[in-house]
Amino acid sequence: MDTLGLLRIRVRRGYNLIVRDKIASSSDPYVVITTTQQKVKTNVVKKNCNPEWCDEVSLSIKDLNDPIELKVYDKDTLGADDPMGTAEIDLKPYLEAARLRKELQELPNGCALKKVQPSGTNDLADESRILWENGRITQDMRLKLRNVESGEVLIQIEWVDIPGCKGLDPDF
Repeated sequence: MDTLGLLRIRVRRGYNLIVRDKIASSSDPYVVITTTQQKVKTNVVKKNCNPEWCDEVSLSIKDLNDPIELKVYDKDTLGADDPMGTAEIDLKPYLEAARLRKELQELPNGCALKKVQPSGTNDLADESRILWENGRITQDMRLKLRNVESGEVLIQIEWVDIPGCKGLDPDF
């Protein structure tokens, strides 16, 4: 098996998404997350530009350098769904922290392992923290959507090891 592990993504909510249904003055947004080999999507939230999805999706990761793209769409009954913006999920800071997890067992819950600032190399809308909590490492990200006038999406990522897979251990 060439899978390294799973990336669990909790798609929490959207903020100030653009109106695509002019008649209803709203949108019916959903999120699609893709890698070069996979595509997963959330449920549609009807008539809401500040949706709460609270959906959890998982991607099998085979290449840690494979870009992960998040796209928001407005579901249309007739015709193609309208794009509402895109963002890239930057895994590098999270993976650096996650590789140290065996050495973190003594840390207190809620300990921030790393703070990631918005920059020209990521789509973060504000500071993102990588946290150690209950033996897990998670990162909440508020992503600013590109190619659109407004909109942000809040997600949380977490690495999940699969027994028998290489995982994040370079010595496997």
